[in-house]
Formats: sequence, structure tokens, C-alpha cells
Amino acid sequence: MILLAIVTIPLAVAVLSAFFRSQRLASAMTFMAAVAILGLSAGAALNVITSPNHLLVAIPHWLALDALSAVILLLVAVVNLTAALFSMGYMHFRDPGGVRRYYLNYNLFVFSMLLVPLIQEPSLVWVAVELTTVFSVLLVGFEDTQEALEAAWKYVVLTIMGAAIALFGFLMLYWAARQADVPHHTWSGLLAVAPQMSPVLLKAAFVFILVGLGAKIGLVPLHTWLPDAHSQAPTPVCALLSGVETTTVLYVILRLLPVVSQAPAIHAHTWILAFGLISVGTAAFLLINVRDYKRLFAFSTVEHMGIIMAAAGLGGASAHAAAMLQIIAHSFTKSFCFYTAGGLLLEMRTRDISSVRGLIRREPFTASALLLGGLAIAGAPPFALFLSEFSVLRAGLNRGQYLAAGLLVIFIAIAFSAIMNHISRMVFGPDEGGGSLRSGSLPLSCKITLIIAAIPVIVLGIYIPGALQKLIALAAAVIGG
Repeated sequence: MILLAIVTIPLAVAVLSAFFRSQRLASAMTFMAAVAILGLSAGAALNVITSPNHLLVAIPHWLALDALSAVILLLVAVVNLTAALFSMGYMHFRDPGGVRRYYLNYNLFVFSMLLVPLIQEPSLVWVAVELTTVFSVLLVGFEDTQEALEAAWKYVVLTIMGAAIALFGFLMLYWAARQADVPHHTWSGLLAVAPQMSPVLLKAAFVFILVGLGAKIGLVPLHTWLPDAHSQAPTPVCALLSGVETTTVLYVILRLLPVVSQAPAIHAHTWILAFGLISVGTAAFLLINVRDYKRLFAFSTVEHMGIIMAAAGLGGASAHAAAMLQIIAHSFTKSFCFYTAGGLLLEMRTRDISSVRGLIRREPFTASALLLGGLAIAGAPPFALFLSEFSVLRAGLNRGQYLAAGLLVIFIAIAFSAIMNHISRMVFGPDEGGGSLRSGSLPLSCKITLIIAAIPVIVLGIYIPGALQKLIALAAAVIGG
């Protein structure tokens, strides 16, 4: 019942938002729904941790929650809450008709992301993943500018092409499972019959799914839409897109990993490790010359998706646990960074990095948040991303993957230098042309959001609660750790 309530709430709010034109009512309903979703998700995750089989079932073979899906569900719920709160102030600048359309699509987008980790039938998971595209593309083009519409079209064309490729992979996976007489076409059912599945069909299915969903995740060379879409969307949507949507899709590949690992000839870990390293390296160099601070954070999403893929490709319990910690730290930190970028955009009315200088003297609150976000997303200690990236490197060395670990060190160092070069000039650099003159104010709800979103960014680098540690360990075990 609790899982059904989690997916029903945003759908109901979306329907109500279509009928009520009041901005305050729509934003209040969305925020209250987000609070309820987080409370229910936290309760469901605790049930998973404490139950003997670490599984919560709503509808057998259709809707269930284990440790891996609980991590994703919690991240979507937390970022949804902060995004809903940020939207209250942000949408004050929109007209009533636009607000109604925004909250309708926003709640449908959240609904689709909540479905992905809960559905147990792989083919229906593909449907849920594509629903995230359908509902989010309307939000990417919400600002109705030429740049936003171009980003939306690029987003939908490239990801729909990837969806077609991934669908072919899921159909081949179904074919292989039917040949192995799978009792139920679920994730657990696939894992049970994986040794009897045709290695040829399984390998082909995995490659098609990896490439197809890789376009949605933003893996290089399928990443070109991501910086545009994640920078042009409204700020709360950027936080959802970069913070949890990419992770939600990546979850599907991680869920498939233990199945294909049953056939060593597929070399699934090698494929994933290669995609991850290529993505990290490419993003690191692209960060050097970026000119838009929202695109700066979008490119870092490509980098972090690559790090997670590389960690999963290294294999082993320690690497998989590090991948889960990286997923959690990325979601919290990236959403915080986009809230900061959105606040900066409201105050300065520009996304140009070179036009923002001496921010610490003009807007100390936003400057402090930007500096905190820059250090955290770049992987500086003592933040959680430093801990997770260090754990990934240590796991690589323990597994004897010296080349992969060495490349990761180089790429992470380049990305760190590039990010901090841009952030330090924006915060501390001299104002050479008056480009950083204040032209707006930051709404109260946006300031509150930044304070709330900063808490896990700071705390998780120093202290990880015991329940979260247990959940991470259980999730790592699900993907083979």
C-alpha cells in the first residue's frame, strides 16, 4: 500500500494542477505532496533495511522495493522536496497560465521517475524511462526561448533514438529469457535463469540497452544534448534532471549488471568501465572552456555519471559500495549546485561566467553557496564526493586496475582544476566591466532551499548515518558487491 501511495500522490497532484489556476495553491499542493512522498519513501526504505529478506512488495512480480531501488527512490523524493520548495519563489516570476502548465508537467515528471525503481518488469521499466523523457522535455522548453526550444528538440530527438535502440535490447532480453523458461519476467526472474540464457542474445541485449540508455544518461559520445537541456530548463527542473533523472536511468543498467555478469564471455564490466572512463575524460576537458555556469554544472554531470559507471565496471563489493555513495553524493551536491546557479541567475540575469565577478562583495550569501557547491562538486575534502571518489580509486587499486585508477586520478584532477578556476573567478575575481551588477533579488523560499540542500552536502562528507550505511551495503550486494 505504501508503494502505491508513493506513485499515486504526484499523479493526483498533477491532475489537480491542471484544474486550478492559482499559483499559490499549485505550489502548496506540490510541496505538501513532496513532503508526503519523502516521508513514505523513508518509511519504505526503513522497512527494506529491517525486513528479513530486505524486500517490500506491493504487487507481486509488478511493484516492489529492494535496497538498490530504495536508494534511488529516496534520492528522487529528497530532490523533489527541495525542487518543489525552490519552485515556490522561482515561479513567482511566471504568469499564471505558465505556472499551471509547469506544475502539471513537474508532477508528471516526478511520477515517472518514481515509477522506474518500483517497477519489477524490465519492459515496463523501459516505458517508465521514456515517460521521464516525454514529461521532462515539456519542462526543458518551458522558458519558450529559442535556446530552450532548440535544447528541447535536441533532447527529445537524441533520447528517443536511444530509446528505440534500448527497446530492441529489451526485446532481445525478453527473447533470451523466454528461451530459458523464465517463470516471471522480472529482475529477480532474469537473475534466476541467467545461467541458462543464450550468451549471444544476452550480450546483444546488454550492448543495445547500454548504448540506448547511455544516450539518456549522457554518456560520451551520446552526451551532446545534456549540457543544452540541463542548462536551459527552469532551475528546479535542472536539479531534477542532473540530480536524479540521470541516476534513475543509470539504475536500470546497474540492475541489469548482475544478470549479464552470469555470462563471463560478455565482458559487461569491461564495457561499462570503458564507457565510464571515456565519459569522465571527455567531460574533464570540456569543463576547461565552458562559458555558461549552468553548463558548467551540466558537464560535471557527464563526469560523475562516468565515475559511477567506472566504479560499477571495476567490480567487487568495495567498488559497488563506492558507486552507491557516489550516486548519493552526486544527487545531493548537483541539485544544490543548480539551486545556487538558479539563485545567481535570478540576481544577475546572466548565465555568462565572464560577466560574474567579485560576487563575494556584492552577494555574499549566493557567493558562499556557489563556493561551497563548487568545492563539493569538484570533489574537495571533506565533502561526500571526495570520500566516494577516493573509495572508487582505492577499489580500483585493490582490484589491480592500475591503468583505470590512474586515468581516473588524472581526469578528476583536470575537472577539479577547471571547475575551481571558473568558480574562484566568479566569487573572488575583480569586477572589470560592471557585469556583475545586481539586477534582482533572491526569494525567501530559494534561500531556505539552499540552506536545506546544503545540509546533506556538508554532513555526508563527515558522517554517514548507520541506516544509510546499511542501505548502501545492501544496494551494493544487489548489483553484485
